Amino acid sequence: MTTTTAAPATSRARRTLAIASLGFFLITLDILIVNVALTRIGRELGGDTSGLQWVIDAYTLLFASLLLFAGNLSDRIGAKRSFAVGIAGFLVASVACSLAPTLGVLITSRALQGAAAAVMLPASMALIREAFPEPRERAHALGVWAVGGAVAGAVGPVLGGALTTIDWRLVFAINLPVCIVMLVLIRSVSPSTPRPTPFDWGGQVTALVTLGGLVFGLIEGGAQGFGDPAVVASFVLAAAALVAFLLIQARVSHPMMPLPLFRPRGMRIALLVGFAFMVGNFGTVFVNSLYLQQHLGLSPLAAGLIFLPSAAFSICGNLVSGTLTNRFGVRMPVVLGLATMVVGLVFLIVAAPWGWPWSIAIGSVFTGLGGSVAMPQVTSVVLASVPPARAGTASAVFNTFRQVGGAVAIAVFGVLIAGSDFVAGMQVSFVVAGAIILTAAVAACFVPARSHSSSAAAPQG
Repeated sequence: MTTTTAAPATSRARRTLAIASLGFFLITLDILIVNVALTRIGRELGGDTSGLQWVIDAYTLLFASLLLFAGNLSDRIGAKRSFAVGIAGFLVASVACSLAPTLGVLITSRALQGAAAAVMLPASMALIREAFPEPRERAHALGVWAVGGAVAGAVGPVLGGALTTIDWRLVFAINLPVCIVMLVLIRSVSPSTPRPTPFDWGGQVTALVTLGGLVFGLIEGGAQGFGDPAVVASFVLAAAALVAFLLIQARVSHPMMPLPLFRPRGMRIALLVGFAFMVGNFGTVFVNSLYLQQHLGLSPLAAGLIFLPSAAFSICGNLVSGTLTNRFGVRMPVVLGLATMVVGLVFLIVAAPWGWPWSIAIGSVFTGLGGSVAMPQVTSVVLASVPPARAGTASAVFNTFRQVGGAVAIAVFGVLIAGSDFVAGMQVSFVVAGAIILTAAVAACFVPARSHSSSAAAPQG
């Protein structure tokens, strides 16, 4: 009887992993595929650098702002149902993006895409937590899940360049068949156990105002000047909303971001590493995409091809990450991966004045490979820090910090490169990214030893 029941369970787990990985692929694809299309979008719909920043950050902002809500939603209605809702929303938003007649409509539709992606992501991680309760298997499963993002990194820039050569609207229309396939496949996933809890509406509103005010101030400050009254007001509003958010989280009975989640040292380090990774990864892809097209004059397709070696190495890094963790523990691959990212950024800083496109490819190989080795096991630390019932909420907190890192990096780096000297702004951007990642690498040296056994090794009974 044991034999007959074990095989179906394994088959269901593999199907769940495949669908969760496909969801992560789609979420990542729609950040990377759009970067290459920005220049063409600007020519057709109009808009300066700040307008193009909003095409990226509208997605990232809603993504980051709603992840905490989405984590609670995943726990409340079950990961499977939450994941399906996110797919359906992403499908509708992608149609709206592909038909957008103006830049304003495109930015609004991108925000809706980000909201749907927020619903999908914590649910996908929770599905993996449910399907792979044994830590050693989960370490490998998370590596495979991360490959979804790495494959998007491989396909995204090249596919975006090819589709943009035909029509930039195709970079959004390509999502439609993927969403339809996922909606069909999700029916085969085992139902998730819901855990009904009240929604923290006060926390959600203040979180949205905090992040919105911060990102608006950074982007518009670069365009209008940081002394502009609207920019100053946005920063003041963000600070006040942050204080209100923390007070609400400390006092309500069912907070969307329970403050006790921050007590484990491993969780705090993982949040810093996740933030730093996004600064160094998505922030540099944004800058390099504009550098290749606007500064060096490459076509969208040629610019996309430059990122292909990095994406290929990222896939390899994700595949070996779980093996390294099971042999050496969490600390080694995380520190090694972050240090490799710093090496890549140093190379990009030195090579920026050369005007040689393939120098971007070489530097990006190091940043892509390093990040792909580190991040799957940082995710494993997060899931090991909480009980299964809190997997959705914990993953939402972690990914909120990640997406805030990406949004802030794009906003700040956009300001730095918007001046008259693009290359100097590019170098300063990479110096900032390198310093943040180096800080995270030092912190990762103090990942507690118990994270090794809880996240990567077999249970000891």
